[in-house]
Amino acid sequence: MSTAGKGEAKKAFARGAHPHPIDGGKATDKASALDAIAEALSFPDYFGKTLDALYDCLTDLSWLPPGEHVLIWSDSSVLKARDPKAYLAVRSVLSDAQRALGPAGDRSDSRRLTVVLPD
Repeated sequence: MSTAGKGEAKKAFARGAHPHPIDGGKATDKASALDAIAEALSFPDYFGKTLDALYDCLTDLSWLPPGEHVLIWSDSSVLKARDPKAYLAVRSVLSDAQRALGPAGDRSDSRRLTVVLPD
């Protein structure tokens, strides 16, 4: 994880959130980015490895403890440089899920999602 990513993880932990770092250096295409997100958030085995399935899992998170979950995607620029179309697609799903599970989102459970791209 980058230095900026470590700093974001410390901030999340300090406020009582659950940090979930991604090593963006390993997310070089859409498939590896989905795998990295799934691993960071301990997605269930039924995760279908599609963008729709990504959204479904990101807006559920019922297998994780209640509270704020901070997905920290360090070096996201690697995917952006190698496959800009995939980057934009994944980033769009992350943004949509963050809105759905953010403080002003429409979810009534006690899990929230924050996405941080520190680079």
